[in-house]
Amino acid sequence: MKKNMVNGMNSFECILPDYGRRRLITCADSIRELADTFQEKEKEQPEAEKTEDRNEYIWQKKLSENKSLMAGHLKEMAQIMKQVAEESRRCEPMSERRFRQIAHALKEVGIQIKNLYLIENEKVKLEVSVSMRNIKKETLSAEEVGDLLSVLLNIRLSAAGDNPYFVGTEWQTFYYIEEAVYHVLTGVATAVKETERISGDNYTFFEAGAGNITCVLSDGMGSGEKACKDSTMVVELTERFLEAGFQAETAIRMINSVLLSSDENRNMSTLDLCSVDLYSGECRFVKVGSACSYIKRQHLVDRISAGNLPMGIFQKPDMEIVGRTLLDGDYIIMFSDGITDALSQGIGEEMLAEVIGSCHLMNPGEIAGHILNFCIHQCKGHIRDDMTVLVIGIWKKEEE
Repeated sequence: MKKNMVNGMNSFECILPDYGRRRLITCADSIRELADTFQEKEKEQPEAEKTEDRNEYIWQKKLSENKSLMAGHLKEMAQIMKQVAEESRRCEPMSERRFRQIAHALKEVGIQIKNLYLIENEKVKLEVSVSMRNIKKETLSAEEVGDLLSVLLNIRLSAAGDNPYFVGTEWQTFYYIEEAVYHVLTGVATAVKETERISGDNYTFFEAGAGNITCVLSDGMGSGEKACKDSTMVVELTERFLEAGFQAETAIRMINSVLLSSDENRNMSTLDLCSVDLYSGECRFVKVGSACSYIKRQHLVDRISAGNLPMGIFQKPDMEIVGRTLLDGDYIIMFSDGITDALSQGIGEEMLAEVIGSCHLMNPGEIAGHILNFCIHQCKGHIRDDMTVLVIGIWKKEEE
């Protein structure tokens, strides 16, 4: 039914107007040229001409670094503008007959609609845009209307997160997205270094776009408040950038620049990022100085490792990017360095895969707690570094 309905529509491309696209690309080119100018002027000034005075030399060196960082930021901005200009959506306006049928069905429950569209996004997933208002006293939530639309359109839909909760009496546009194939549960277990009150590890789980679950774990160098402050900044900025639509690589380069430009002592933090597409099951790891991660599939375990350094050391961070395809019932397990340090005092890190594979627990929280307790036992209760275990379990949704 869904295929016939879409094929019978008068489809058109719903993209930025050509004039707007050209303006964005022109602006992007101008910003990129400005960045090149920053770098060219720096190259034209020989090192010997700067100064022999030590303080003046340090000041000019710092100024040179800031110019390089500024040039990097400008280039990232130019790249983002170019990506926006290239984005497109296929917008399918509803046939008049079909629209009247849906409008009549919704009016029976007190909802008046106009401008109903099916939108095919870049991942070939369907979105629904509909303008509507409530014409009766009974209030309906956006989620309840989404359930009705799912039946009427024969598409499993869920309400977008930024929709108003209720359908009001004024015209508003609501968005619905095709429901993902998979759903996830997460679990966490943590332990703080025995000489500290606060952990230097920080983490978050969030939705970076429709049908995506992203986990970010950062371990600040050292321990205590300073480490916590650095890792908090890394986690919060990563979440903010990704939710705004930035690519992970772009976000990491910009955060690395923030760490480098700090006036305080050298700030360094690891970054372990895992992004899961809940439509396809595709999983993507981005690791910068972080500990190994694992994918558990029943008793089989796949190790994801990286040998690079943390952020805040070099102007261009070294990122290790690894992709995997997940299946129903798989688990993703991520650690901070404290876990591997604890194991080095016992059976050794190389045995961690065996410990994970032999675990028969199914709840992600219980799996995280089991691994943490095992590691604490290996170091005989002496927690010499902050320890964090994150677990994501993925399952296929049952067909209705």
